[in-house]
Amino acid sequence: MVDAFCATWKLVDSQNFDEYMKALGVGLAIRKVGNVTKPTIIISQEGDKIVVKTQSTFKNTEISFELGVEFDENTPDGRNCKSTVHQDGDKLVHVQKWDGKETKFIREIKDGKMVMTLIFGNVQAVRTYEKA
Repeated sequence: MVDAFCATWKLVDSQNFDEYMKALGVGLAIRKVGNVTKPTIIISQEGDKIVVKTQSTFKNTEISFELGVEFDENTPDGRNCKSTVHQDGDKLVHVQKWDGKETKFIREIKDGKMVMTLIFGNVQAVRTYEKA
């Protein structure tokens, strides 16, 4: 199932991302950059590991993980998280926990696009990616 996500994806639409970043406590300067940056996400699988590379003019990041196994993640906005990614049907659910807080990213394929829903408390953002 992870195979459906293995591709290079380019951001084409972003809804409510500034409000999501604000809810996380991201400062104004980084939010401004985050709102204009159009990242490319490269998802691949190497054995049991899934690799997610995010490339942009702001910052490049890479995480590598096994489904269901907690790992340390340093986010582009500077949070040090304990993260877990698991499969829920045809969705990949990425949970980040830090300082007693939790956010969730739900990635799914809809009409050939990767739709990523970001949830923190009652704030939700949706970012849509097309294959590059």
